[in-house]
Amino acid sequence: MGLRRFIQASYFQCARTSGILKHVRYKPPSLVQWRYSGSSLYKAVIFDMGGVLLPSPYRVAVEWEVRNCIPPGTIKQALISGGENRPWMRYMRGELTSAEFLQEFGHQCSEIVSQANLSVPVDSFLSDLTSSQMSKQLPIMTEALECIRAEGLKTAVLSNNFYLHSGVSFLPLDRSQFDVIESCREGICKPDPRIYTLCLERLGVQPKESIFLDDIGQNLKAAAQLGIKTVKVDDPEAALKELESCLGFPLQGFVPHTRLVRPTMEIPKDPLQKYLEEVLGGWTTGPLILRQFSHGQSNPTYYIKFGDRHLVLRKKPPGNLLPTAHAVEREYRVLKALAEAGVPVPKVLALCEDSSIIGTPFYLMEYCSGHIYKDVSLPGLDPGQRRAIYMAMNKVLCKIHRVDLKAAGLEDYGKHGNYVQRQVQTWTKQYRATETHTIPTMERLIEWLPLHLPGNQKTTVVHGDFRLDNLIFHPEGPEVLAVLDWELSTLGDPISDVAYNCMAHYMPSDLDILKGLKDCDVTELGIPTAEEYFQMYCEHMGIPPIENWNFYMAFSFFRVAAILQGVYKRSLTGQASSAAAESSGKQVELMANLAWDFATKEGFRVFKECSAAKPLARPYSTWTRNGAFSRRNYVTMAPSSPAHISKAHLILSPDGLPGRAQDLYHKLRRFMEIHIYPAEQVLRVHQVSQSRWTPHPLIEELKDKAKSEGLWNLFLPVESDPEVKYGAGLTNQEFSHLCELMGTSLFAPEIFNCSPPDTGNMEVLVRYGTEEQKERWLQPLLDGKIRSCFAMTEPQVASSDATNIESSVVEEKGFYILNGHKWWISAGHGEIFFENVRVPKENILLGPGRGFEIAQGRLGPGRIHHCMRLVGYSERALALMKERVTSRVAFGKPLAEQGTILEDIAKSRAEIEQARLLVLKAALLMDTAGNKAAALEIAMIKMVAPLMALRVIDRAIQAFGAAGLSNDYPLAQFFAWARALRLADGPDEVHRTAVAKLELKR
Repeated sequence: MGLRRFIQASYFQCARTSGILKHVRYKPPSLVQWRYSGSSLYKAVIFDMGGVLLPSPYRVAVEWEVRNCIPPGTIKQALISGGENRPWMRYMRGELTSAEFLQEFGHQCSEIVSQANLSVPVDSFLSDLTSSQMSKQLPIMTEALECIRAEGLKTAVLSNNFYLHSGVSFLPLDRSQFDVIESCREGICKPDPRIYTLCLERLGVQPKESIFLDDIGQNLKAAAQLGIKTVKVDDPEAALKELESCLGFPLQGFVPHTRLVRPTMEIPKDPLQKYLEEVLGGWTTGPLILRQFSHGQSNPTYYIKFGDRHLVLRKKPPGNLLPTAHAVEREYRVLKALAEAGVPVPKVLALCEDSSIIGTPFYLMEYCSGHIYKDVSLPGLDPGQRRAIYMAMNKVLCKIHRVDLKAAGLEDYGKHGNYVQRQVQTWTKQYRATETHTIPTMERLIEWLPLHLPGNQKTTVVHGDFRLDNLIFHPEGPEVLAVLDWELSTLGDPISDVAYNCMAHYMPSDLDILKGLKDCDVTELGIPTAEEYFQMYCEHMGIPPIENWNFYMAFSFFRVAAILQGVYKRSLTGQASSAAAESSGKQVELMANLAWDFATKEGFRVFKECSAAKPLARPYSTWTRNGAFSRRNYVTMAPSSPAHISKAHLILSPDGLPGRAQDLYHKLRRFMEIHIYPAEQVLRVHQVSQSRWTPHPLIEELKDKAKSEGLWNLFLPVESDPEVKYGAGLTNQEFSHLCELMGTSLFAPEIFNCSPPDTGNMEVLVRYGTEEQKERWLQPLLDGKIRSCFAMTEPQVASSDATNIESSVVEEKGFYILNGHKWWISAGHGEIFFENVRVPKENILLGPGRGFEIAQGRLGPGRIHHCMRLVGYSERALALMKERVTSRVAFGKPLAEQGTILEDIAKSRAEIEQARLLVLKAALLMDTAGNKAAALEIAMIKMVAPLMALRVIDRAIQAFGAAGLSNDYPLAQFFAWARALRLADGPDEVHRTAVAKLELKR
């Protein structure tokens, strides 16, 4: 079934491969005598090229010498004489160009025939050696390679080859069949042991797990000394017989995409042969050849050759099966009905529901020839041909969806209406039945999909697994001869088929289960985009496009994830019919993530529609499995006050800020672009100068400018300052966007009087200070006339546990006497000894014993600020990185075109977005439900944001190279501060513990 296969190729023979059998020149034991013997001792077969896969160069030399009247043996003597530094060996190691080789080789040959006084035209010999006729791969070796790869073994070609005049290496083989080792590219030749070792490393096998075929004794000897099994190739046919005996399976009679029947999938031949004789008629005679198609984790599929008949058998898998799954009876019924309705499908011959014959029900159909396109990018075709193929696929899908259900006798083939709802329920149940571990994204989808089901759904025949490699095309044109694999067919919503058909557009091209088009330029290839393909479908069907396309895509990927989970579960019990099924477990989460991407897009579409009409008050909850965990909703009715409108919903970007907050954001950005970024280098130089302990005059000048423009004390949340006496009256969420912008420069927060620890200390004084305390300390801090610090960490104890603190406070005659040792004091990072420090009692905040309560109340907004500044660090680092990699060149191309750089940029963007969303959610909860209710989210952001920033900044530094560590850029300082923030306000371990404890209480 569809994506329950990893390599879906036809179990119908491709016409262009059908001629291979006529080239077989030797006859191994009859195919019916071969049985799968379990795991082979060998995992790889390594071939020499000349003399094994291609004709021997010595044979070419003999024929050439005859034609050119050169003494026999001249070329061979020149090829083998002269030791490691002879021209031929140097040429194969890439040390000589073609011209240099011909000159030296010609001189060597002339010396050999000097007595005959002949000129040896060695350039003619090299032309013959590399001619298309002499470089044609031996057919029996080609077929042997196909048989070896069909059984799951790796193959490699280990060749002593050379560069042609054009600069291209001489290797006239299909490189996709091998892990290629070329001597001229590696700079080493056989029999050097290093080239064998390199080959084994690339194959990922041990010497004893590999077989090497060569026609030269010294090459074989070197391989054998490493422990590699060797086969001498004097005669290709005899060598293949020896190789067969080593491997234990035949190397001829290749049927595309088949292999020997796996032990767990064997079926009894005698009762099957008797059944075939009854169905096909008594005149069919001859041996029964049975092979298993290598694809198909769902219903095992077999190739049968019985006499002159070529058939395909589809059966249910063995073992306990899920209800309604693997219904071959339904496949047979729909194929028969659709054939009569004019839909191109394979011709079915018989259905056998008697499990006593081969152990399960099965059906037979004719083995159909044609072409299967396994690669959705259609390599080898021109753009016009590719578009024609996709158009033909689109038209045949429309033909399926137009089938008259009543006339075809398929009205009862499935339920009418609510197809998607039933499918979501079905695949959720299937997933639960095969679940092996919790996948959070699947849990979110299981909750999200039922809440976003489409309304009106048309009912037609749906294929359920409609994609390019389930179609057989005419070998000479874009005509669909047959649509395969109908196991998931039913009556349902036809749009689900179209969405499923478009999944390849969103999958990468290196994906195991299906080669995708995500990283291809489909327009250049001539392939319609997913949007164009859907528009084409709507035009053919005469229907308008739908709006909730993203839902259907999310559902399609969710269903595939559930299918793959079932494949993986069966692989653990040996029931899956493909040897590659076990790796499907790794693909489940990828499919789920793709599904969630589309769910998110659909959410944004709905959000935009709703927000265009009215402000959105929406619930926020962590994902839950229904009934398993408690669910938290935070919904606040939006007050009429403009200052509080944004408290009701999540603001994803500055463009979503209310008018006044948005104005402040744009003013802040302009100020930074005009004044702060240009001053950064001057300020960085000052930081490492002898006067670094004295504030730079430019800082004080910029503070005055910021204050005059109203960009001052923006941090105080409106709930702490409801009358807007001290701050700008912003919510935590609104200020978060401004705080991120400030975080793009290390100097900005101080310039706007929004830097720690002053922000936290000012908020403490606003919340808990007396009027006298506010007048003495708060107002000077708000005016920027004084700075403050926060002393908690002690060198002698683990200060992450506040109960460890050794400093003491003793009350004495109207004073508190302080004694203690502190270091890493915020805003000076100094080390201070407090020895009998006398603090007047009126200076205490709130009262004795209330310090921990105050500290925790202080840290909530402060942690939001830290985390949004970290997001700002990261955005600036990524921006600098992008600028750097587009302007620097290494190894002949811009850094931006290097694969690892592209991967790093993608990771950084994704991680920044994830962290920002989590911080904004925490800010929203603080605004709507209070700091205490947001404790979990506050702990999570402090755990997530610093690590994210470190990763993003580190990638930027790596892209900059040594410059990234210098004082010429802010990256090194960004990195140092991000690392420090994994300790400030509590180490990561404390926050992780808090998150876990809160989670366990829910």
